[in-house]
Amino acid sequence: MAHVPAAERRPQLIKAAIDFMAREGVAAGSTRAIAAELGVAQATVHYTFGTKEGLYRAVMEQLTQDLIAQVEQAAPTDAGFEDTVSRLTAALWRTVREQPTSYQLLTELTVFALRTPALGEALDSHYRSVTEVAARLVTEAAERTGRPLAQPAETIARFFLAGFDGLILNHLAHPDADAENACLQAFVSAVVAMAGGRLELVSVPAS
Repeated sequence: MAHVPAAERRPQLIKAAIDFMAREGVAAGSTRAIAAELGVAQATVHYTFGTKEGLYRAVMEQLTQDLIAQVEQAAPTDAGFEDTVSRLTAALWRTVREQPTSYQLLTELTVFALRTPALGEALDSHYRSVTEVAARLVTEAAERTGRPLAQPAETIARFFLAGFDGLILNHLAHPDADAENACLQAFVSAVVAMAGGRLELVSVPAS
């Protein structure tokens, strides 16, 4: 195979790792297997990332960037607070249903990182980044309508992300469309109530 600069090879290897581990699982993601996925020598992976953990860090960073891009694209810029939370939840849930293997991979990597000190910083960066984005969107939605928040935006963001993570895991382990739709409606209502709204069911657009 012709020589490819490291700057070009890096995203190729990250994509190959994501494709392979989404299909086969994190446990199967050895540097040898990922090199074979792209059709390069195993040494190329080590030269580009140093270690398997270095490659996993890059994969987590890419998945984080992809998730943030989805969140920012889904967030409305002209809606009230309740509508913003509802539409954002519905849009994100569509990605869960359309890309379940990507969310399963991120879940597996999270658990793996908890047991791998070399990935601790990458895990912390992931949660810090998505929390910051969610908190910003909460703040912007509140400011658009002049709505005072009953809790700090970061607290609301962490509650939203923790609840959504739980819904994702439940969907991956035991999918049930009817039950999930009811849970999504209750979840959005709880987020709105936490922010200072009335505790009543808020409708979620159909996914």
